[in-house]
Amino acid sequence: MARNRPAMSDNGKDGDRLVALEIRATEQEKTIEELSGQLAEQWKVIDRLQKKLDALTERFLELEEQASPDIPVTKPPHW
Repeated sequence: MARNRPAMSDNGKDGDRLVALEIRATEQEKTIEELSGQLAEQWKVIDRLQKKLDALTERFLELEEQASPDIPVTKPPHW
């Protein structure tokens, strides 16, 4: 009984394709790791900025309360 074997050139092409796919997968893994690291750093920056914003908002509200809470809001004379 004779076996049907792919030609040598087909095996070579499949091997080349496999190597190319492995290289591409490795490059994509590296890119994903880099992007994940950048994303983590951006979240740290966002957290720091949020804390600063919260502190400034609190300070602004305190200053607003101290400014002159007794000034009534009236319409200008031309209304």
